[in-house]
Amino acid sequence: MRRTQANAQRTWAGSTGPARLLACVLLAGAVGACASGGPVSSPGTARSVASTCFDRETQPHTSVVDAHVHFRPFNGPAVPFAELVRYLEEAGVRFATVMGIGQVLPASSSCTYYLDCPGTPVVPSLRNDFVNAANVAAGPPGKVRLALSMTFPDFSRPGSVAAGIEVLDREFPGMFEWMGEVNLVKQAMYQNDVADVADSMPPLWAPFMATLRQRGIPLSIHADLGDNDEPLKHLPLVERVLDLYPENKIVWVHMGLSLQLTELDPARHVELLKRLLDQRPNLFLDISWRIVHDHYFAEAEKRAPYVALFNAYSDRILPGTDFLASRNKNFETYKEELAVTSSINQHLSDEAFRNIALGGNYARLLNLDYEAPEICPG
Repeated sequence: MRRTQANAQRTWAGSTGPARLLACVLLAGAVGACASGGPVSSPGTARSVASTCFDRETQPHTSVVDAHVHFRPFNGPAVPFAELVRYLEEAGVRFATVMGIGQVLPASSSCTYYLDCPGTPVVPSLRNDFVNAANVAAGPPGKVRLALSMTFPDFSRPGSVAAGIEVLDREFPGMFEWMGEVNLVKQAMYQNDVADVADSMPPLWAPFMATLRQRGIPLSIHADLGDNDEPLKHLPLVERVLDLYPENKIVWVHMGLSLQLTELDPARHVELLKRLLDQRPNLFLDISWRIVHDHYFAEAEKRAPYVALFNAYSDRILPGTDFLASRNKNFETYKEELAVTSSINQHLSDEAFRNIALGGNYARLLNLDYEAPEICPG
């Protein structure tokens, strides 16, 4: 910690822009507040340079990382970029992955959300990635360290993925650090002409997966496990991807859960996840989305196996809200979703809380020069 702070102090003194911002966050602590004049602390929410531990008794349990937040909706007006960044800042989030929406509704559609328009196709597009990248490039530094994500890929057309990466490299060189959320299986979109990726497709991903691997870019995949009638129907496809690309950092969003799978036995689910985590050291679990909380974490009996899993594999878990920034939402919506999706943090061990809620895992995944604060002795 002292070495990290010393490096950050030198960076703060001799840099500007994003580097100066990150140094500020490092000096202030994982939940620090960064003002224009430098690192500062505020009672109850911030860490100062002198105070290197996090007090779980007095400080918020909400995650300082949102590894899954959509800055763009499926269609229609979005919450303005700077306004959404303020939501993150005001909620105490210090690190966020800037996702768009890869599969979008037609611009001519009157719908904001795909579920409101059954029968209307949603089609992969670079549209939202361009908007997000332009906003990040133009926006002034703030308190949140943003990681741009490529959400355009169509896994059923592998050649288009490599071509899209080239386009983004040309227009926004070096800016994208993540890929996803990208759909492998998303049952909710069946009514919008979206089919599962065919089993024959994953072997053809090798060129763009090599690019991600060489750059150390994580890939967040939406892959529903199944439905209440056939809970593990799509597991073979998920395992095929994991087997083909064991060296890629793959983040399985929502742990494979969905609105179509709300009755899976938690003990059975956790045993499956343990097996996959043991066999595949580069697999991470995304525990975002309030649907996961409402159906699996809200009740103590169902929650218990997951808490045990997260404590045992605490270096492989990423938090997030899955907030979708359509203009009909506001700060109160975001704050509520962060509170709900962070509620499980209260039940985690100190080590797991530090890795998950305080950003240790996120920083390691992106190779950030950041160390989450230690937990204060009880």
